[in-house]
Amino acid sequence: MSEPSGDCPLCPRLAAFRSECRSREPGWHNAPVPAFGSADARLLIVGLAPGLRGANATGRPFTGDYAGDLLYRTLIDFGFATGEYRARPDDGLRLQDCRITNAVRCVPPKNKPEPAEITQCRPFLEGVIAGMPRLSSILVLGQIAHQSTVRALGEKASRVPFRHGGEVPIGRVILVSSYHCSRYNTNTGVLTEAMFRDVFARIRALVA
Repeated sequence: MSEPSGDCPLCPRLAAFRSECRSREPGWHNAPVPAFGSADARLLIVGLAPGLRGANATGRPFTGDYAGDLLYRTLIDFGFATGEYRARPDDGLRLQDCRITNAVRCVPPKNKPEPAEITQCRPFLEGVIAGMPRLSSILVLGQIAHQSTVRALGEKASRVPFRHGGEVPIGRVILVSSYHCSRYNTNTGVLTEAMFRDVFARIRALVA
């Protein structure tokens, strides 16, 4: 089980918010956002959740918001994507040996999923991981994605604390952690582009 249905009812608050979004913006995706990229990839990137005017609108992870501008530019620079990112799902950009998903598949109000919603959505993350036979590295963006991914890999989050640039083997994969590439984090200096590129330099070495 890696993809929820378009009208997934598991999280009532998120389902209600989706319905509100559909009423306001009927031309948007307004549904759980599927993983992007081939299941044969060796690298999986896990974010937090779709942005309201980003992936929730476009239907592709990190597409349409600032986080995507930085992420996809970096992916192209390090050879994990080809083409040109234009913040649209029809821009022709293609991932190379890389797949992207979120810990929570539906847009949460104020970009803040509740703990029960993160737990409820975790089987879909587990399904993505299980469905990638060549998976060797996972890059998690932010503490929530880190904790949910650690649990999806069968480990206790308390035993694998989040640390930017942290790297730890869990089962068959190497888990690498980064601050989320959100506008807030970059504007406040929590994450600089140089810091983000350093993480990707390590990822590129792992997925050589």
